Amino acid sequence: MPDYRQLYAAEAERYQRLVAAEDHEGELPRALKRIVELDGARVVEIGMGTGRVTGLLLSAGASVSGYDQSPAMIAVARRVLGERFQAIVADVRDILLPLGGADLAIAGWALGHFCEWYAGNWQDEIDAVLSKMWGTLDRGGTLVILETLGTGSEQPAAPNPELAAYYQFLEGSWGLCREQLRTDYRFDSLEAALDSIGFFFGPELADRVRARRWQVVPEWTGLWWKQK
Repeated sequence: MPDYRQLYAAEAERYQRLVAAEDHEGELPRALKRIVELDGARVVEIGMGTGRVTGLLLSAGASVSGYDQSPAMIAVARRVLGERFQAIVADVRDILLPLGGADLAIAGWALGHFCEWYAGNWQDEIDAVLSKMWGTLDRGGTLVILETLGTGSEQPAAPNPELAAYYQFLEGSWGLCREQLRTDYRFDSLEAALDSIGFFFGPELADRVRARRWQVVPEWTGLWWKQK
């Protein structure tokens, strides 16, 4: 698999082309609106990336303040979304979030990387970030975590044992509820699908896309949430 820290630092534009193709039927924004009143919501976002989730929140009427450790990713988000949000370049482990003041604290496809990057103590690292996110919520606010439940599969499941343990941690230790969303990628051509899928997910999945001639690539997203 790719070195995701290097990818996020150096391949932000290419990453943006991938995520722009995701969830072509709009399942994620509908799910978020079922859980949280987004119009007028004050949002803290962890791991903004190129603004995949940020744009959904802004379009729904939320105000967003976020964090990402990659200047390149935030620069692409600025190009795509303009100056409609606040962003700080920072490692999420080092930031100090204000106590209270947020209606929604959300992390999209960010904390799962801790299972690899900090394999020896991923639970402590994730717990510390979740605690800060929980603390920044006002009473009635909502914590939301988004992670993958598999790409190129017709059934949702954690892609590996490490992520399965992390998801159990979210549900067991933190008591978060889970929803499973079908968020397929749709590409303009098979060539575009092969380029993006191979770039981010590696050659094995790209070979499957080629064999099945997928322009719509199956994708599952897990949405974990809890209200304060």
